Amino acid sequence: MQVCLNGSRTAADGVAVPLTPESLADSAAEAVAAGATDIHVHPKTPCGRDTLSPRVLAMTLPVIRARVPVPLGVTTGAWAEPDPAARLERIREWTVLPDHASVNWHEPGAEETAALLMELGVGVEAGIWSGTDGAERFAASPLGPKVLRVLAEVTDTDPLGAVSCARALLSGIGAAHGRPVLLHGEDGGAWPVLRLAGRLGLATRVGLEDVLVLPGGQRAGSNAQLVAAGLTEYGAGRAGATRDRCGRPSGGNP
Repeated sequence: MQVCLNGSRTAADGVAVPLTPESLADSAAEAVAAGATDIHVHPKTPCGRDTLSPRVLAMTLPVIRARVPVPLGVTTGAWAEPDPAARLERIREWTVLPDHASVNWHEPGAEETAALLMELGVGVEAGIWSGTDGAERFAASPLGPKVLRVLAEVTDTDPLGAVSCARALLSGIGAAHGRPVLLHGEDGGAWPVLRLAGRLGLATRVGLEDVLVLPGGQRAGSNAQLVAAGLTEYGAGRAGATRDRCGRPSGGNP
């Protein structure tokens, strides 16, 4: 279970969203204590904007690592640095490296970004978003067999539509160059897709980047709450899959 601590959320999304290095470290430690085994974070400028700044990474990653013993990854999303050449230059200037970084395969410069990260010894999470040509691009990529894993991101936020979208996305990804797949959704689709991941035995993630509410609809007070709920929902999905294999109705939600 990966925890996605903050994503592109801002202070407008509530005080629970960690933005500073110290609050990210606190949130990460609580989430790991709740059962998270991997961390994904969006380092922020002082004004709360996602950034690939080497200075910000150097201020953020060591503070989190001092609190948790699990792998730590960052985003390289185009919104943090829209120009592909500038993005590469930023990454070359990193003095503190994450364990892994996500690269959205539908974005301009994805291949070059992934190649540079691999050259630096940083694991690459290949972000394949529904509704994009990411799956087709990834299938043709010579870097596919070298990525750490595939992040299958379902962008449909309708609770029912997200499950169908997830299945279609997984079908489009296919064998994914033999790499592990982490399946997740967002907002209204987050919990249904997480339960589907449980049923399929795939890795998944949860956190305030993906969803601000618990399965019952209550506002989440922390990433740790979401992780604890996510593990319960994931386990329910796995149990449902076991009942299905035994030929009995699962009786569970999607």
